Amino acid sequence: MELTLLGTGAPDGLPRPSCPCAACASARGPWARAATALLVDDALLLDLTPGAVFAAARAGRSLGAVRQVLLTHPHDGPAVELPALPPAGRVPDGQVLTLISGHRVRAVAMDAPGTGYEVTAPEGERLLYLPPGAAPSGLPERVERPLDMVVLDVIGRPDAVARLRSAGAVGPATEVIAVHLDHDAPTGPALDRRLAAAGARAVPDGTTLVVGGYRAAADVPRRVLVTGGARSGKSLEAEQRLETFPEVVYVATGGRRDGDPEWAARIGLHRERRPGAWRTEETCELVELLGADGPPLLIDCLSLWLTDAMDRVEAWEDERWRGGGEAALRERVAELVAAVRGTRRPVVLVTNEVGSGVVPATAAGRRFRDELGRLNAAVAAECEQVLLVVAGQVLVLRG
Repeated sequence: MELTLLGTGAPDGLPRPSCPCAACASARGPWARAATALLVDDALLLDLTPGAVFAAARAGRSLGAVRQVLLTHPHDGPAVELPALPPAGRVPDGQVLTLISGHRVRAVAMDAPGTGYEVTAPEGERLLYLPPGAAPSGLPERVERPLDMVVLDVIGRPDAVARLRSAGAVGPATEVIAVHLDHDAPTGPALDRRLAAAGARAVPDGTTLVVGGYRAAADVPRRVLVTGGARSGKSLEAEQRLETFPEVVYVATGGRRDGDPEWAARIGLHRERRPGAWRTEETCELVELLGADGPPLLIDCLSLWLTDAMDRVEAWEDERWRGGGEAALRERVAELVAAVRGTRRPVVLVTNEVGSGVVPATAAGRRFRDELGRLNAAVAAECEQVLLVVAGQVLVLRG
């Protein structure tokens, strides 16, 4: 089954008309995207959008052989209706439509306005296409076999990918294509990196893909270190890397601080933006977690882990530091680094950069700064990908 993406953008396209934002200003050439529309085997058109006829022509395709036009959501049709196309319609949820071409189309219920379509080719390949801003509702606990390809709003609804993964509809061999891309999505390499973390990718308008064809499995880094300054956006970047996984263990190394309303507000803000299915562990016992099997880990953060480790070995006082605290801390750090090296589960670690500003006024502060720098360097050496976040922008240091 061949799929041609006549457009890959949001319903208003990218750039949006008359929008002055930076994303729209940079959406030129290959980064410009028409509203999403899919042409399946030249016989089935999913979503009829302005310019679809000309988009097909640019992709070397014709809509002359289209026998069925289905809409996933209400939207305007083409400004010029050439050639004449069958009337556009929608299939009621749960019903199956069989086309003269041999394709079977099943309407999938959504949790937002719109209809998804599962298309099965005469040869058996299966494609799922979802409307913008929607995820499947009422999925079975486990499907019989994974889909060959899923085309959906990965950036706007990453939880849709998580739901499909949880049900087994998206497996290691499933190709996940991001569409309905709007101006709130990252651009260029930043988009590629964000989607790669989800095991997905975006393609330019006019791309033709073979559904069910051989492709290499997505290379998702197993260990990622995200570093940056205060309020740089590093925690958000770390969370976004795991938001398409059905289960994640969020490891909060800061613990509880009773009677500190500002700290409680910080923790509450983090909890509110995390998916409800994530489980939280408030602990600094990272070696045990890294050594166990289980879902991906998000560890936030190493600087608070180091604070706890220095507390435990009484490394803040000069006399205790010289009398064994340094050696004890080195041992704890070595155990953590070895656990990161040996872990079998995906892990994203967050840390802070504290050595780029004012030199701490106390010996203890300088000691913490130095030890955190050493810890960050040792953990980074064990990670396939290392990211530096500055002013909300991500720089790839490795991977």
